[in-house]
Amino acid sequence: MNSTATSPVPEATQPLLALRGLEKRFSLSGDFLEQLKFKGGKLVRHQEHVHAINGVDLEIQRGEALCVVGESGCGKSTVARTVMGLITPSAGEVHYAGQRIDDLSTKQLLPYRRRMQMIFQNPYASLNPRMTIQQTLEEPIRLHHPDWTAQRVKDKVNEVMQSVGIDPDWGPRYGHEFSGGQRQRIAIARALAVDPEFIVADEPISALDVSIQAQVLNLLMEAQQRHNLTYLFITHDLAVVEHFGTRVAVMYLGRVCEVAPTATLFARPRHPYTQALMSAIPRLEDDRPQHIRLEGEVPTPVHLPSGCVFHGRCPHADTRCREEVPALIVTDDGGQVACHAVEEGRI
Repeated sequence: MNSTATSPVPEATQPLLALRGLEKRFSLSGDFLEQLKFKGGKLVRHQEHVHAINGVDLEIQRGEALCVVGESGCGKSTVARTVMGLITPSAGEVHYAGQRIDDLSTKQLLPYRRRMQMIFQNPYASLNPRMTIQQTLEEPIRLHHPDWTAQRVKDKVNEVMQSVGIDPDWGPRYGHEFSGGQRQRIAIARALAVDPEFIVADEPISALDVSIQAQVLNLLMEAQQRHNLTYLFITHDLAVVEHFGTRVAVMYLGRVCEVAPTATLFARPRHPYTQALMSAIPRLEDDRPQHIRLEGEVPTPVHLPSGCVFHGRCPHADTRCREEVPALIVTDDGGQVACHAVEEGRI
């Protein structure tokens, strides 16, 4: 045997999910005929795109909850949907447990569909109004376990309903008969029904009353402990991040600005945009930093600025920031930041 041959990396030591240079563009120009325009007496093809995500690199380790935060339109939900295969990336790769999955066929993806589940933002829209709760929860089980008996499927549904605090007697009822918090519990039960190991939660509590949000969040945390789940948690609520997340990725205009352990990010944010976000959190402490007011408008994702996408609003921007896209570099506290000013020691 050749002693220099390399053995494959054990699955348990790899990131559960890895995104490599992920990009997604949405066309604004319609079909081919709509793209044809007369310009200077000539017929030219004009195309415009929304650049939703632009070169996202992220890794999620087994058992952690990675929270992705940023303002509306920064690409958080597009990342979530691309990871789950609901959107096809324009460029880049999605790897799950060491296997590239973004280029697989529907049939090849089926085993990963059971391991990866998603909880959507709006519990009023994510449940089929024509199906009872029993049918809603049985459907994924029957799809992934066609050999199970009807009784075994029913027992599994009862088990998962009880695990999220739902009375199994609710089974014959329809989604419209429940409140938002109850519907989201049903949506969580549907995600857990096939015993996944990875869950993408796309703002799962933002459509709920504040009084219900904590209950659903605690339910997700309990499910993580009970089932050893890994989360990709999309949110804009920094209070939720501080309570729920293991690590945090901050996005701005389709790019990742900073990635760091939660405690590190809240104690010492490095990127100027992250610092502005953190300064906006209401605090009772007298020694909290002053609120940072950003100047200028958020650029449009149709016409992205050159260089660092944040340079137009950053007080530390210089010529290099306007011309060169910053790469994520590892910081001394174990995080990553994409900022020329941090790299050069200017901030």
